[in-house]
Amino acid sequence: MKLFFGEINNGKAIINDEEQQHIVKVLRMKDGEEIHVTDGKGNLASGTLIIEGKKAGIEVIEIRTAAPDFSPKLHIAIAPTKNIDRIEFFVEKAVEMGISEITILYTEKTERKNINIDKIRKQATAASKQSLRFHFPVINDLIKIQDFLKNIDPENTFVAHCNENLERINLNEIPKFENYTFLIGPEGDFSDKEILFLAEKGIKAVSLGNQRLRTETAGVFVAAWNYNRMI
Repeated sequence: MKLFFGEINNGKAIINDEEQQHIVKVLRMKDGEEIHVTDGKGNLASGTLIIEGKKAGIEVIEIRTAAPDFSPKLHIAIAPTKNIDRIEFFVEKAVEMGISEITILYTEKTERKNINIDKIRKQATAASKQSLRFHFPVINDLIKIQDFLKNIDPENTFVAHCNENLERINLNEIPKFENYTFLIGPEGDFSDKEILFLAEKGIKAVSLGNQRLRTETAGVFVAAWNYNRMI
């Protein structure tokens, strides 16, 4: 399936401008080829490609609506790594495994303060198309941990930290919910102050095993754990 991003309304589909350029200039697709367009909201338009100069369109043959989304849903709030390539790797792999939402988290030990969110959103879109997702994940702006905690439900929210002196449960002990939120800290982990603050909010701590994982590895690990629950 050749899947592209665009808008779907009233029985019509419009291919995103950047996608049109990619179709014409990079992929050099031909007029009449089979093509599929999703709006990332669960809708899929299928039809044939129309090339008009530098523009690409679709002659819609069928529109499927309300494609089933992943369940359970997973929201990971993760601190950005100093090397942004690592967090971009996490985004790509987590999206492929069906993550529903990603928040970039600013913590006490976060070294990187500037994030190109638009670039990350584009990577999430590319990974969604690659894995044939019709529901694209939400990518939120950078937010301070204190502000993030104002809008979460502590019952299904968990924090992965490395402090072995504090109580942590195993991932397999977590009951099944319709959605989960996980907080993952930066290089150097959450501060003791933040960990205690999270505990006061009723957020349970989890252990991801005996090995100390990098930030992006921890994120991918949790995404894979949730992916396994989908199967």
